[in-house]
Order: sequence, then structure tokens, then C-alpha cells
Amino acid sequence: MRINFYLNGEYTEANINLGDTLLKTLRDLGCVSVKEGCREGSCGACTVWVDERPVLACMTLTVRCRDCRITTLEGIQEEALKFGEYLLKEAAEQCGYCSPGLIMIVLAMKKELKNPTKEEIESYINGNLCRCSGYQSRRRALETYLTENK
Repeated sequence: MRINFYLNGEYTEANINLGDTLLKTLRDLGCVSVKEGCREGSCGACTVWVDERPVLACMTLTVRCRDCRITTLEGIQEEALKFGEYLLKEAAEQCGYCSPGLIMIVLAMKKELKNPTKEEIESYINGNLCRCSGYQSRRRALETYLTENK
């Protein structure tokens, strides 16, 4: 079936099967930042925005995104690079596989919450797992980024 939506600001039409996840569709369309981690909504590697709200692409059926505005990391490169510099300064990433999902959730949080508390930050990023680095350097990078970019 054909479906249309806006992908990173561009009108897009895609041929999909009814059971296709947004993860599959976006990867098929060349959005390589959307990573498959767990396929069950527990790791956050596939986080994208649908109508400005973070969603897990592995748990979202593409058919539910008809006429929606979908944003991936490819669509917010300037903002993503800015936060990425904070991760780099803190040596917060090793392999980088989970970084796109983390960056998407952090930028969504920045838009939604003004002056978030440590508890709100922790709650917001809780679903973004990293299998190869500790979380303290990521938290430091995030807190510094939010403090310096209000």
C-alpha cells in the first residue's frame, strides 16, 4: 500500500506492507541513523520524532504515520552535532550505536522541558540504553549541554 508523510521536512511517498514498522520503512528510505537495537521498545536506539514527539520506531506501525511529520537525526544535523560535541568533550561514547536515539530524546526533552530537574532528566532518558559505556559521562554531557543552551 502507498502511504505519504513528511520525512525531515520533505513530502515522501512509500510503498509499505500493513505490518511494516516505522523502523523498517525509515531504514528502507535511507535513514541510517535509525538503529535497530532490540525490536521490542526497550533500548531507545530507534527513537525518532513523529509530529515533534519522540517515539520508538520499532514499536510504531508505519501505516499509523500517514500525513505525519517524521524527523530523524538526518533532519536535525546542526542541533545533533552541537550536542554531539558535548558527548565528545566528556568521552561519553564508545561505539556510537546508541547515540542517534539518545540525541533524539535529549533534543526532544530540551524542547519540552524548561530547566528540567535531575529527576526529570533521568526519567526522560531512562529508556535509552548504552551497552558499552558508563552513564556518568553521558549525564555530565547532557547537564552541561542543557545548562549552556537554554
